[in-house]
Formats: sequence, C-alpha cells, structure tokens
Amino acid sequence: MTVKEDVRVTSDLRNRTLLTARLGMAALIAAALLGQLLTSLQFWGERGATDLAVNLVAYGSLFTVLSNTASMVLLVMLALAQPRRARLGRRFDVVLLAATTCMVVTGVVYNALMRPIELPDGATLVWANEVLHVIAPAWMLFDWAVTAGARDVHRRDLAAVVLFPAAWLGYTLLRAPSTPEEAASNPYWYPHLDPGTYDNGAFGVATTCLAITAALLLVAGGLIAIARRRSLYRG
Repeated sequence: MTVKEDVRVTSDLRNRTLLTARLGMAALIAAALLGQLLTSLQFWGERGATDLAVNLVAYGSLFTVLSNTASMVLLVMLALAQPRRARLGRRFDVVLLAATTCMVVTGVVYNALMRPIELPDGATLVWANEVLHVIAPAWMLFDWAVTAGARDVHRRDLAAVVLFPAAWLGYTLLRAPSTPEEAASNPYWYPHLDPGTYDNGAFGVATTCLAITAALLLVAGGLIAIARRRSLYRG
C-alpha cells in the first residue's frame, strides 16, 4: 500500500467513525430527551399538574431541551452530509457555532450553579440528566474541535450566537409571572432566573444574565478562534 493509499484509508476510517459517533450521539440525546419528558410528566402529574399541553410547553421551553434538540438535528445533518462530502454552507456553520456555544455554556452553568441543588425525588432521570448536561455538551465541543477547520465562521458571528439565548430569556421572563405555579416546580424553570432567589430581586437576575452572556461570548469567541486557526493551518 502506498503512502497516498494509506492516508486515504485512514481518512475514510476516521470519517466513518465520526459519522457513526454523530448518529450514536444524536440517538442518545433523543433517548435522554424522551426519557426525561416521560419522567417530568409523571412527576408533575403526581402533584396535580395534569394539563398535558401546558406541561409539554413547559418541558419544550427549557433551554437545555431546546439546545439539545438543536444539537441532535445538526448532528444528523452533519452525518447525512458526510458520505457525499457535501458542504452545508456558511449559514449552517453559524448555526452550529451557536448550538455548540449554547451546549457548552449549558454544561458549565448546570454543573457550576445547579448541580448542588437538591431536586425532589422523581423529578429527574439521572442518566438522561448526565447526557443532556455533560455528555452531549462535551461531544459538541469535541466535534467542533476536530472539524473546526471546515467551519466558515468569523468574529462578526458573535452577534448571531446571542440571538437565540436573548430571545429565549425575554420569552422566559415575560411568560413566567403569568404561568400557573402547578405547571412546573418553578415557572422560571431555572432558579438563577427567578427574582425570588435573590435578596436584590431583579438586579440579581440581571447580574446573572450579564455573566452568562459574557460566558456565551467568551465560549463562542474561543470556538471561532479554533476554527480560524485550523482553517489557516489547512490553507
């Protein structure tokens, strides 16, 4: 076997491994999302919150659920494009940048702020919780790192990264005060967004949101830097 053939075989093996891993991770995320949904519906139902539509909206509006769902879809799209070596385009790269950023920050915020919080028995499916807050974010970061040279992203894309988190935050803060308490354990979904958690109320929420925004920009900036460096190296 020539050196050229050896390189091609190695590249093909790497691509097949990556494709399989992406589909496997997408399937794992889907299983975790479904498992936690069923667990949440049972938990809420046992506490008198039986309105299925309200509960589905509550679950589907969680930032963790939305970011993991987006990541699952993007991983499938990447896997389907691999055999054809198709380029999904710059818009896709920016969306992938935003999703990866949200996943990484989700993992950091959960493990730094929320993991120490004791939840009622039955509220969380343990293995699914680890997938959504640890394994999937770690995979998205790894996937970006190993394929960053193919991503057409720039510093100006930082604005696009914060669009979804900002829209979600606005939706959450406007919706929460009018949400029935029985629909979920906390209408704000996350205690660090609830003014009642802080002695200084809304100011505490604002400070936390600014810190998370800074984290989003820092992570996105790092991902962009990795992509630009890898792109220059390849070029």
